[in-house]
Amino acid sequence: MPTEVSINQEQFTTEILRDVFGYQQFRPGQKEIIAAILSGQDCLVIMPTGGGKSLCYQIPALVMKGLTLVVSPLISLMKDQVDQLLAYGVTAACLNSSQTWQQQSEVIAKCRSGKIKLLYIAPERLVAENFLQQLSFFSPALLAIDEAHCISQWGHDFRPEYRALNQLKLRFPHLPVIALTATADEVTRTDIIRLLNLHQPLIQINSFDRPNIRYTLIEKFKPLEQLCRLVGKQGAKSGIIYCNSRAKVESTVARLQNRGLSVAAYHAGLDSLVRAQVQEAFQRDDLQIVVATVAFGMGINKPNIRFVIHFDIPRTIESYYQETGRAGRDGLPAEAMLLYDPSDMVWLRHCLEEKPVSEQQNIERHKLNAMGAFAEAQTCRRLILLNYFGEYRSQSCGNCDICLDPPERYDGLIDAQKVLSCVYKVGQRFGVGYIVAMLRGSSHQRIHALGHDKLSVYGIGREKTAEHWTSILRQLIHLGKLRQNIEMFSALQLTEAARPILRAEVSLSLAVPRILDFKTRKNSKDQPYSSGAQGHKNATHKKYAYKKSDHELFTKLRKLRKAMADEANVPPYVVFNDATLLAMSEQIPITVDELFNINGVGKIKLERFGTSFLKVIREHVDGL
Repeated sequence: MPTEVSINQEQFTTEILRDVFGYQQFRPGQKEIIAAILSGQDCLVIMPTGGGKSLCYQIPALVMKGLTLVVSPLISLMKDQVDQLLAYGVTAACLNSSQTWQQQSEVIAKCRSGKIKLLYIAPERLVAENFLQQLSFFSPALLAIDEAHCISQWGHDFRPEYRALNQLKLRFPHLPVIALTATADEVTRTDIIRLLNLHQPLIQINSFDRPNIRYTLIEKFKPLEQLCRLVGKQGAKSGIIYCNSRAKVESTVARLQNRGLSVAAYHAGLDSLVRAQVQEAFQRDDLQIVVATVAFGMGINKPNIRFVIHFDIPRTIESYYQETGRAGRDGLPAEAMLLYDPSDMVWLRHCLEEKPVSEQQNIERHKLNAMGAFAEAQTCRRLILLNYFGEYRSQSCGNCDICLDPPERYDGLIDAQKVLSCVYKVGQRFGVGYIVAMLRGSSHQRIHALGHDKLSVYGIGREKTAEHWTSILRQLIHLGKLRQNIEMFSALQLTEAARPILRAEVSLSLAVPRILDFKTRKNSKDQPYSSGAQGHKNATHKKYAYKKSDHELFTKLRKLRKAMADEANVPPYVVFNDATLLAMSEQIPITVDELFNINGVGKIKLERFGTSFLKVIREHVDGL
């Protein structure tokens, strides 16, 4: 039965927040969650990536007597969290298969003696019978389950081993449980509560919005060339590029390396040691870009990732949201870019239909359709994302490609008639590329060999670009005037809805094709950490705008941080993250007290790093 939280405990949690973790105030929902846990109540927490989920169980762990168990699905994620806690002066450890028997024995001994406050552990290890038998000697005080959506078949990353976690509630009925995730729709949330046996939990659902992330969709024309230019515009910023196959990862890496970029591959086909080296180099800012399959990312807690590019469309909105959410975890502006070709969706749907009919197939179809609708939308992309997760808004965000540069409309009847006529005249047996070549009057050998250069539709669209006609074709597919037959290699075929257009019985409004020439958009400013949204007063972006002189100091502080991190053998953000350095470069703290008041500077970090950072700041102010 939940008990009331004392005033002393509430005051203590605030002191821990400030003195240990270096934050001056709680984020929305954190205080209520912590109070619920301390009163013995179960909790389900839905917070966006970078929203402060970890503090919701880390602070109670330091208040409560006994051990807090944290279920984490990946070794890299465990190690990362433990490194950060140790930097804050918190006694934490992990148990995983990468450790020797002796190392594991030492951790277990420390848990028994009460020297460890937080133990990170994989779900399958936690529910192993021999570990459960030892657990009663550890005085467990709290069970925190990270990435809790993994327990649900409706979740985008279902893991059967999570199902066994309900045993903990049966063995320790009075043990409070907090389940946390960044991505769970209503069905998944209900599943989590039921499968974990959560008793009358506090359900805290924060906004899914990540206002600092700009969402942009780019139509694929020459994908690799487009990708190289997009990456080139990012300068030296850290980023992740997602591809849907290992082969594409390798070919993309080769292309980017040829451009002289600091880039490496990451996928399940690589040796585990190689994967670990890539991840460590990326987290330590020794590697700028990782090109990866979805195998990469869940274990990444790198706050200063500035861009995520999807070279191929993900299968679910949950995956897209989680993967793009790895950008901008420090709250500074970041970009999420999706390269899209409707034929990618056709292929994914075909692969899905090849699977045996099942409830799981229906779930996947539902999620794939939602992802397709997001990609093909002509309305604010952020609103579509939020609506999917049950967060309904009516005001557009001002920070996505649709809001920044709304599509113009035009009378597209003539263009549509040209396209549909061409598809019909060539026998409805050819794909997008061939139709575009026909419209443009291409001298391609195949066109002449088939005698299609003699058709009346040959060259009727030569005054417009290939990109223009590709976009028109895609819009006609989206509008249901054409369909792609996967069994005929995505051959275009007319639907019944094409007839009234060919007969000019209806009007047709189309979006003016977005022909991206990679010049700066009319509403954007290509500056570091700029929102790029004219007239969009985004508090996050305004908060972190800084002058050139501040940027000079920011660069010096980053250089110092890298040196200190290398010396301590930890990633740079374990020392301080970019948001903290940026706050230093804006507020210019000169004294110890002023530095302590910067968000992210706790007592332990002040003792360890304060003198060196104050020295650099003072020298900068003195012009040295």
